[in-house]
Amino acid sequence: MYDFHTHFIPQEVLDWVKDNQTAVKAEWVKKSPDKDEFLIVNNKWGFELKPAFYHYDLYSKNQFNAGVTHSMISPIPQLFMYDFPQEITAEISMVYNQTLAALASSAPEKTSALATVPLNNPEMAADELERAINLGLKGAIIGPGLSGRMLSDEFFKPFFETANRKKAILFIHPLLSEDPRLKTKMMPNLIGVPWETTVCATDILLSGMIDNFPDVKILFAHGGGFLPYQIGRLDKGYEQWDQVSSNLNAPPSQYIKRFWFDTVLWNPAGLDFLVKTVGENKVVPGSDYPFDLCENPPIYKNTKGASSLLEPITSSI
Repeated sequence: MYDFHTHFIPQEVLDWVKDNQTAVKAEWVKKSPDKDEFLIVNNKWGFELKPAFYHYDLYSKNQFNAGVTHSMISPIPQLFMYDFPQEITAEISMVYNQTLAALASSAPEKTSALATVPLNNPEMAADELERAINLGLKGAIIGPGLSGRMLSDEFFKPFFETANRKKAILFIHPLLSEDPRLKTKMMPNLIGVPWETTVCATDILLSGMIDNFPDVKILFAHGGGFLPYQIGRLDKGYEQWDQVSSNLNAPPSQYIKRFWFDTVLWNPAGLDFLVKTVGENKVVPGSDYPFDLCENPPIYKNTKGASSLLEPITSSI
């Protein structure tokens, strides 16, 4: 069984963070005696640094015990470093990608990986994506944009041009929502994360950019957020408003079937609805391991989505 949504941090990346801790405002904080230290970057992006994040033998053993035979590893979003100068973002991207490529090549039967890129400079991101794919990585994990810029913005065109030419997988994974209304009760994670995916996915769909970049394989985290559940509303808007339909060649319910979605939903009924909405060949198993809110092992065993994601795209609307 594949796991298309799982994260790992090579030791070389942690060493880089320690060497650059002042520049990236990194802190290691012990919040509770029964938990590991939290790594906090830039005074906001924090997570519990469990040993499974950086001890590959432990990570691999736990994945094997969960029934996962092949993990497509992604860098963690907390280390995207988009808020920093492009030189910092580019440097950690190169370190991360080089070490993940070496890890994947050492055990190709059970491990592949995605890159991280300096999305704050799309030309540099394009160059790093090409370099990473030449190293053997399958594509990249990216956030849902930058402050004030959605991924459909012309600003990102150089990056998507390269991703399209390389037929790259782009795994779009949000960070915690910074909406000021979502400050308590873990809402930045509980609903903020899928909400950020929803906004990004809806923008990409309605922009029609997938017609311009038909060979990019876009995978949305956490079941696509709330978009699949509200696709009927988008179809109704498509019928009513030129602002919705002007960039599209078909209703949104057809476009949504051109993306891929992971299964991190914790709800069999929700997963059934997703499969019914987008098709079983567009749903791939994922766990989000080893984060706290992981669904391990993935509950989806169908391999059609994995096959379609890993094979070249040959059709479009």
